[in-house]
Amino acid sequence: MSLPSSSPPQHTQVLIIGGGPAGSYAASALAREGFNVTVFEADKFPRYHVGESLIPSVRQYFRFIGAEATLVNHGFIPKPGSAIKFNQFKREGYTDFIALGCNNNSWNVIRSEFDQLLLNHARTSGTSVYELTKVTDITFSSTDPTKPMSVTWSHTPPPAPPSPPASPFAFRSSFLGWKPSPPAQPVAVTGTTTFNYLIDATGRAGLLSTKYLKNRHYNASLKNIAVWAYWKDTDLYGAGTIRQGAPWFEALTNETGWAWFIPLHDGTVSIGVVVNQKSFDGKLKHPLPPSPFSDYNTPNPTNSKLIARYLSTLAFAPGVARLITTNGYMVEGSVRSASDFSYSAASYAGRNYRVIGDAGVGFTLRSPQHSRQLLQYVLQFAAIAPNSTLQIGIHGAYPRAIQVVVLSAYKQIRAQNTDVLCDIDEDNYDRAFSFLRPVIQGASDMGKRLSETELQKSLDFCVNLFNPTSPEQQESLRKSFVLGKELLDVSGPLVNPTLFENPLRFSVRKPCSSSESDSEGEQTSSDSERATETKMILDKINARRVVHAEFAANNMEAEALCGYVMRLERGALGLSKVSRGK
Repeated sequence: MSLPSSSPPQHTQVLIIGGGPAGSYAASALAREGFNVTVFEADKFPRYHVGESLIPSVRQYFRFIGAEATLVNHGFIPKPGSAIKFNQFKREGYTDFIALGCNNNSWNVIRSEFDQLLLNHARTSGTSVYELTKVTDITFSSTDPTKPMSVTWSHTPPPAPPSPPASPFAFRSSFLGWKPSPPAQPVAVTGTTTFNYLIDATGRAGLLSTKYLKNRHYNASLKNIAVWAYWKDTDLYGAGTIRQGAPWFEALTNETGWAWFIPLHDGTVSIGVVVNQKSFDGKLKHPLPPSPFSDYNTPNPTNSKLIARYLSTLAFAPGVARLITTNGYMVEGSVRSASDFSYSAASYAGRNYRVIGDAGVGFTLRSPQHSRQLLQYVLQFAAIAPNSTLQIGIHGAYPRAIQVVVLSAYKQIRAQNTDVLCDIDEDNYDRAFSFLRPVIQGASDMGKRLSETELQKSLDFCVNLFNPTSPEQQESLRKSFVLGKELLDVSGPLVNPTLFENPLRFSVRKPCSSSESDSEGEQTSSDSERATETKMILDKINARRVVHAEFAANNMEAEALCGYVMRLERGALGLSKVSRGK
């Protein structure tokens, strides 16, 4: 474990600004490779943060830095899947993480604890961590204005431990009324640190992107506001079943946004709404609809309009309201809000720097996709490895692909009366995905060749991820032996939807679920309904194949980026050039 001196160093090999998940992960990965890594963190951990639900693909990356067991043993609530109701006219869909393996669950985390675990893991990996150290300025080379050379910082050292009494006399005197002066409070000091490589992990503040590169671009269609609070004594989604612990996400019935319900291991539930900023601001000027909860269970002693608006907005999330029940109560003083914007940049890399995590890309953090993908972080870490001469600029391709999925979700949320789960004919399917798949892989850019029609078709395909079907329906279809196993295998290759037509014609001979059985001369559901359900199951499996393949454990070692692939091997972390024969 690295024991840094009380003052930040004058020079370090790799300087990381920000000790959140991105910065801590980068620090652990590089320190374990033997590099001299220093983290400057402006806050003192533990500190509050929102963003409590993780996706299962994080496990393989935590495993790579040796942190998986720490998270498994901490006590976070296991997240076996995710329930999503994006269309109030249909039942919820459920994505079963553990269907791919009993250890494929993720967790719902209290971020103050989760973030501190990762920062401490960076320390044990060999990183020198300096909290309460705020970077105020970055200085660039006088001969190369694109190359950062040093940072100026303000550091508040930890308080000195109390000293024992100088003598027994001094100790006895304290009982006679004399007390030594209290220790002086730490005084902030300033200084400068030079480095060979710089990683900006400053979160949404985005020090490099906003103050120096000035290349941050906001997605106008995803400008939202998030308001949330913590509740107790609520019900749980899937209580007493294998789904217990799964968060619930739901589109608001007024089509302005969505709500979340995430159980946490301290006995509270994080409940929030994400609403279009313009719509939210406009409705504050009008009388609020009544809150669905009693005043006793939802204290608002200051008559805050924000709290009142939050509670009234939950009336448009009937599923969340049912989970809260009449017993659930909101913890007083726990209501918080934040802008929830999506943004990206033209570039996240330079000669000796990288911009990672939310410092470079923000995907409406509390989006149902939880799109902060750690693979982006790892990929960028490898590119900055000091023993590599590769100068690779990582552009916004992968983040923009994720935005396609997020936008597809919002397309359904904001148009619930429109059936966006439409078919994709063969020609458009082939052409759209010939462009979309390389973007997902991070090998090309989004928007330069896709036409508006093709983009909409791609959005419609991604919407199938949120089809309101369940693992039980899929299992029932599998047991019916109506369809070949290859069509139901989420780990299989992508299938052209036109190939579903013949199996669908055959599938109506048998019901899709055990509850849908035929009685004498009477059917509990029609052939067309069963065919529709079967197609939704197949479409969802097919859409998951795209996501599942992109987060395979060795995906970055198999997919080339600008002629290079990831070498995800401890002691040799970096990039390898792809031979022309591959």
